[in-house]
Amino acid sequence: MTDMRFDAATLQELREFKRKLARMPRFGMKYRPLARLAQGLLRVSQIGAGRKLAQAGILAEDRRVAGGVRVRILRPVGGPVRAVVLDIHGGGWVIGNARMDDKLNADMIQACAVAVVSVDYRLALDTPIQGLMDDCLAAAHWLLGGGLPEYAGLPVFVVGESAGGHLAAATLLRLADWPDLLGRIAGAVLYYGVYDFTGTPSVRQAGPDTLVLNGPEMVASLRMLTPGLTDAERRLAPLSPLHGELAGMPPALLFAGEIDPLRDDTITMAARWRAAIGVDAVELQLLPETPHGVIHFPLRMARQVTARAHAWLRARIDAAHSASLSP
Repeated sequence: MTDMRFDAATLQELREFKRKLARMPRFGMKYRPLARLAQGLLRVSQIGAGRKLAQAGILAEDRRVAGGVRVRILRPVGGPVRAVVLDIHGGGWVIGNARMDDKLNADMIQACAVAVVSVDYRLALDTPIQGLMDDCLAAAHWLLGGGLPEYAGLPVFVVGESAGGHLAAATLLRLADWPDLLGRIAGAVLYYGVYDFTGTPSVRQAGPDTLVLNGPEMVASLRMLTPGLTDAERRLAPLSPLHGELAGMPPALLFAGEIDPLRDDTITMAARWRAAIGVDAVELQLLPETPHGVIHFPLRMARQVTARAHAWLRARIDAAHSASLSP
């Protein structure tokens, strides 16, 4: 696929939305004391989420698996399921839950004929970041090891956004210790993740005019999330997936915003991924004039980005099914 192109109306809509973002607080660790309040408000806003999904023809089930890890399973009612997606939500590791991706996952189910397992991992308010990584790995083990026998043999994809992009990449790297399980993953879609906990150049250079994220605090925030570690230790994989061994990873689609402080994380990760498994197997989309978090914006650009991801997934699902039919 070629680079995405956006018409003048789409870019103008984005610019107008950015003016609104410029008047809003930027996310940073100085707001960490408010994270519990934000989490409570998020849960209140999600009351009735199951009814909304049911109206869209999607069944939701919350379950504990793999020794207590919570997952949210979404599947179409009566429709075909051609693949399973392991979804890992964002939220800066300190807020969010699996339900916050319901709308995105419902759209993906309808566009791609998939079932979705969204990991409701513990948050870094009470748990070291290793615990979050362990929850995601445990959920992946459960799913890939036959946790949903009704979907046995179907291709599996991993999708992650922001902090979830980091956790998704870390999970893929850790699965390399179980080649049979890693080999079941047919692809990964990663939206503007964090791949170096010491800060890539765009993170270190981020200024106060950064949208969504608090640019000047970003390096300090990464250190606050990993207390007791030196920068040399923070740079090690899988905590910093950018420095991991990417040979054997699945094909991938990576998105980054041109003005996102995490831009260099994705650009460098895509380059290393391509070097490891081949240029044609890794697609990078650098979105013009775009800040962090775009797929949650009520904009045409967000819809076009997710549509590109859906097209990529459908192509990979078709390829996986075709390969399974080959003699």
